[in-house]
Amino acid sequence: MSDLEPRLRERFTAYRVDVTTQVAGPGPDQARRTLRRRRQTRAVAVAAAAVVLVLAPVVANAALNSERRTPAPAETVSPTNPPTTGPLPTPSITGTPSATPSTAPSAPDGRISRAQLLAARVDLPKWPSETPERCTTSDVRLRGDAKPTDVPWLSGVAIKHGDLDGDGADETVALIGCRGYGETWAKQVVAFDRDRDGRIVTMGRVVRTGDGFDDILGTEIASGAVQVRVGDIQPCCSTPKHLVREQVRTYRWTGEEFRQTDGPTKFGKDPRLTDLRLTMTHEFVDAPGGRKLTTVLTVTNAGPVDAPKIQFNGLDVGEPAGGDWSRCDRDAAAADDNLSCRLPGVPAGESRRYTFVYLVPDRSGADARARSFFVFHYDDQGREWPDLKRDDNSAKLPGLL
Repeated sequence: MSDLEPRLRERFTAYRVDVTTQVAGPGPDQARRTLRRRRQTRAVAVAAAAVVLVLAPVVANAALNSERRTPAPAETVSPTNPPTTGPLPTPSITGTPSATPSTAPSAPDGRISRAQLLAARVDLPKWPSETPERCTTSDVRLRGDAKPTDVPWLSGVAIKHGDLDGDGADETVALIGCRGYGETWAKQVVAFDRDRDGRIVTMGRVVRTGDGFDDILGTEIASGAVQVRVGDIQPCCSTPKHLVREQVRTYRWTGEEFRQTDGPTKFGKDPRLTDLRLTMTHEFVDAPGGRKLTTVLTVTNAGPVDAPKIQFNGLDVGEPAGGDWSRCDRDAAAADDNLSCRLPGVPAGESRRYTFVYLVPDRSGADARARSFFVFHYDDQGREWPDLKRDDNSAKLPGLL
């Protein structure tokens, strides 16, 4: 018999005593005894119930296992001898599993220094069609400065590195130039990489001059894209640098070539320029020692921007004798080869009249030839700006005979 019987007998005894007590007559002592027994009985019942709850699964599992025969380790399980049911054992893990090594080869390191690029022979993309034949493209040994004019040179300010094709390794971007005609330079941004044998190879041209602009000023690499700073003109000869307009254009590798993906695609009309127009009337009158010439120059600013200052050139007709000569900026006039006068300018959409009086001594020689007066746009910093329409910026004075 199971070991539950003693506990059950205790419960039946407590119950029998309780019933017998209830039959006895009332009284304080009997009531106290009854309450004490009830408390003892209740505690025994709670303990018995807890034991039953704990032992019931054990008893049931033992009974179930007694009815089931477990196969021996070497025993073959067949349809007539089914395996035991229950959860599969969980394998123990003694360490962190290592990642399976990749069999794909790593990308070549295309991070090339300036010295390495100068020491190699490279093939270059084609130069603009107007570039001289000396700007070669095949098996080129780049020069380190722009002094030699017979071979392309490597700029010293634009060697940049970054992952351009997404292979996890860097490539190299360089600015390369070649002397064009006159004092101008053809330029192009070229990307270089290495092959599996470590040789430097040309990946492709990012952009070159002639593609809507005349100068390349610098490069940067950001998020796998090449940002190129370009200028609309290439200042040379007597072209002032303040005339250059700059833009940043972004190019990305498509797998076959570089294409522009961001930034402006053209410069368009320069918003800093305006359209000045010049007309003139003149009058001769006799005067002691010759004749007096009075010229009235009318300047119209057709817009779109104000002209803070204007300057007249070609005024060397005779001896200044009155009018707006007294208002000229003498320092600016002295810096000009021809007799000139710089004066307050004309706002956009308005006109101004300027008068110059000369004393012309005679009617012969140089003073007898026809003259042309010109007007130019200057800013408050003393910088000259081109005109949107140069054809109407002059007026002709006929011969003085």
